[in-house]
Amino acid sequence: MRPAVPNVARLVLLLASALALFGCSASGGLARPGSSAAGAQVHDGYTYYRTGDLAAPTPGTRSMGLMLMGGGDWPEDAFRWLVRKAGHGHIVILRASYGDELQRRLVEQIGGVASVQTFVFNSRAGADDPFVLDALRGADGVFIAGGDQSRYIRFWKGTGVNRVLDEHVRAGKPLGGTSAGLAILGASSYGALDGGSLDSRRALNNPLGKSVTIDTDFLHLPYLHRVVTDSHFAERNRLGRLIAFLAKAAQEQQRDDLVGIGVDEDTALCIDDEGIARVFSRKNGHAWLVTPTRPADVAEPGKALTYADISVTGIGVESRLDLNALSVQAPAFENVAHVLDGELSLGE
Repeated sequence: MRPAVPNVARLVLLLASALALFGCSASGGLARPGSSAAGAQVHDGYTYYRTGDLAAPTPGTRSMGLMLMGGGDWPEDAFRWLVRKAGHGHIVILRASYGDELQRRLVEQIGGVASVQTFVFNSRAGADDPFVLDALRGADGVFIAGGDQSRYIRFWKGTGVNRVLDEHVRAGKPLGGTSAGLAILGASSYGALDGGSLDSRRALNNPLGKSVTIDTDFLHLPYLHRVVTDSHFAERNRLGRLIAFLAKAAQEQQRDDLVGIGVDEDTALCIDDEGIARVFSRKNGHAWLVTPTRPADVAEPGKALTYADISVTGIGVESRLDLNALSVQAPAFENVAHVLDGELSLGE
């Protein structure tokens, strides 16, 4: 009679238990004490995922870059750009909803990374956690997912995560964001703290109202110190609301140098370490440079906006945006926007 074949499932279970006991993970390196060795690891304020070898050396050279993605589906060449900027090393994904699907997609669809870690925040409690901050300090690149930007402001502003993200970029490492993750990259941003996604008509009819929530003093990123960002731009008709954001930010901050950058879906504007930006898009998408040429004519609480002569320049895949001079080489289109009593029009 032949010896009995060991139960494979039982052996796998025993191996996983042993790995957890000794604080190791199948992907290499040490797991956090008290956490599961595989799959989602739940902690106070966040859930953690990981894949790859955290101890592996970074293969390439890192350089600073900012990836501003407008939401929708990934323009894969933009993510390859981000991975190259990160030296094909270790990526950290930050988000406040869903799970590790972006992590899996980055590894399986883009590839060329040493490891990926994902932190899904559910409260402010995790934003000063030493384990989170150490992971961010060790990251070669960071990507902020979409969702609800008000969570990012409530969970991260004024915390260790906020501080380390600024340090990350100052250290010459790349940072990207999509949708809500793009919204918070500008020095002034729509915080969505009104509880909803504001449309252009409501914004233009009361730009200084409570629903237009402009947040400042969060991230402090090179080349974006005078920029208000917006996403899902053409698809959700957001030119009007970006103009309203600029009017309110200029009023609140007493500034006349602010500009807007909107990015279409399935599209990313990628800024290199010299401030030169190019567009990657899955379709014929654009980034939009929105530049006021003078102060608003009427921007008062409770009143519709009147604001004339706002330059609108399209940045396509053949264009180049110089954020130092705010000039566009080979623009995809050029126009002038006017707002009269809350009504937006385009043309000279």
